[in-house]
Amino acid sequence: MVSAALLTVFAPLVAAAVVGLGCQRISDRWAHVITCGGMGVALACALYLFVQVALGHQSFTVTLAPWISAGSFTVDWALKVDTLTAVMLCVVTIVSTVVHIYSVGYMSEDKSQPRFFAYLSLFTFFMLMLVTADNLLQMFFGWEGVGLASYLLINFWFHKPSANAASLKAFVVNRVGDFGFLLGIFAVWMLFGSVEFSTILNVDTVRQVAGDTSSFWAPVNIACLLLFIGAMGKSAQLGLHTWLPDAMEGPTPVSALIHAATMVTAGVFMVCRLSPLFEFAPGALMVVAVLGGLTAVVAATIGLTQFDIKRVIAYSTMSQLGYMFFAAGVGAYGAAMFHLTTHAFFKALLFLGAGSVIHAMHHEQDMRHMGGIAKKIPYTYTLMWVGSLALAGVGIPAAFGFAGFYSKDIILEAAFADHSWFGLFAYWLGIAAAFMTAFYSWRLIIMTFHGKPHGHHADHAHESPAIMLLPLIPLALGAIVAGFGLYDWFVGEGRAAFWGASLFVQPANDTLEAAHHVPGWVPVLPLVAALSGIALAYVFYMLVPGLPARFVATFRRIHTVVFNKYYFDELYRATFVRWAEQLGLTFWKRGDDGIIDRYGPDGIAASAVKIGREASTLQTGYIYHYAFATVLALVAFIYWVA
Repeated sequence: MVSAALLTVFAPLVAAAVVGLGCQRISDRWAHVITCGGMGVALACALYLFVQVALGHQSFTVTLAPWISAGSFTVDWALKVDTLTAVMLCVVTIVSTVVHIYSVGYMSEDKSQPRFFAYLSLFTFFMLMLVTADNLLQMFFGWEGVGLASYLLINFWFHKPSANAASLKAFVVNRVGDFGFLLGIFAVWMLFGSVEFSTILNVDTVRQVAGDTSSFWAPVNIACLLLFIGAMGKSAQLGLHTWLPDAMEGPTPVSALIHAATMVTAGVFMVCRLSPLFEFAPGALMVVAVLGGLTAVVAATIGLTQFDIKRVIAYSTMSQLGYMFFAAGVGAYGAAMFHLTTHAFFKALLFLGAGSVIHAMHHEQDMRHMGGIAKKIPYTYTLMWVGSLALAGVGIPAAFGFAGFYSKDIILEAAFADHSWFGLFAYWLGIAAAFMTAFYSWRLIIMTFHGKPHGHHADHAHESPAIMLLPLIPLALGAIVAGFGLYDWFVGEGRAAFWGASLFVQPANDTLEAAHHVPGWVPVLPLVAALSGIALAYVFYMLVPGLPARFVATFRRIHTVVFNKYYFDELYRATFVRWAEQLGLTFWKRGDDGIIDRYGPDGIAASAVKIGREASTLQTGYIYHYAFATVLALVAFIYWVA
């Protein structure tokens, strides 16, 4: 198992290094073979680890090397492999392998394919390092690594100004969250004297250190809140979410890999990994639940108004991440991981399906310029239906449901069963978000595939090649079967044996246990909301096509605010960006140009040039001038000596 763990983590790194360092000499075909081969090895080893560790109820730690030693503070470089790690290894490697293969077709016309595939494999390595971390500092290494790789991938088409702006925005916004994460790591070290998971996740140790947490300002609450700020940035929660939609400027496979199924779930994984710590920070959990519920509903409202097919799915991602967080906020960590896993399948399917649509429409992304292409791209159309049904959470109670039907509903049931004010608050926000999710999902389906064609690209739409369609099949299968297939292990009767010590379960107040005994209308209401959203979208965009325009005209002010994303970007520009730019200009003009360049190295160099220029006037080129000067110097020297 140790060898499997090492291969899982380092096979993508080796592939990235070989292709990245040799990208000027390696052909496109060899870049495909090396990186896809590396991911194939990682995937096979990850599945093996899942069987041995998660299903075999084992766990182990591989110490690779000493890392930091400063006085009593020591940190080793190690790989921690337990059930939580094994689940994430499977999620990351499955999605990454599919994206690598899909990209062979999607990026076939690009001139920099080796560089692109090297970036993909590098990102995968950093994500695998994040989920196998044995301490907070090692997790931060992977955390920053995926931030670097996402910057490179979003800005892959660096000749586009919009891609440059989006990559910088993602980088800067995430640095804000990462600053909070760093402060949280410092706070944990001050409380525990260690950042090793073996110490800070020991329930008895945490209980002793936490002490009385009735005050919101208790030290353990503050530490967890700071850590959660890091999760807010990486997982695009309300306040630090503005980077996620703009990140769609990167190639579509990037959107599927980074901003749907892997990197953006890092914050959820971090909270679940630290669940024994968060469980003793009730104030922090309350904030997590409230902010998660607000994110779910705010992102859903924005998704209702967008026309870029990728941005609609991006806001859907942000909304679904909100569900995962408020599940963690009410202590249902297994439900959060359940939705993280099912969401990886259907959201990657939707993003790659959207990429197939964009490919068919000759890179057109505006849904207003699509329509009527269902018969021209039937395979993509069918796959998008599967992803949309899973996202909306459609199913038949006690019979069959798509993946989201099980994972989203158990989150809502757990929030209701928590019986706290913030649990009920998140539940009702989640119901509203479920209705809107179904509405904008079918708005996307109808505007893209049905009705009359809009624009000349629709007339020439064509199905994507097999290399792009075949990788979507395992994602579609996951979107269909992952819900009922994983239910018992993740949130059912077998959850205690499955998760073991990798997730915290409070025996005296198990939210997931209570979720199975809620009133009958509680699990039915999300399905009613989803079906109502689908029906309303059908009325708006199929039966009465003029209704959306009349609705917008009636509620123009509200629509303007939502369409402009609640003016978060404008607010941040007015309060932070503009002043930062002004400060930068001041330092540049007055500091750099006025002081450093004038009196520093540049000033000294300029003075030397000036002195040299003045001294050069003494050089006339006449020999008798130099002879006369030599005689004068000799006389002066003799006089001085005498």
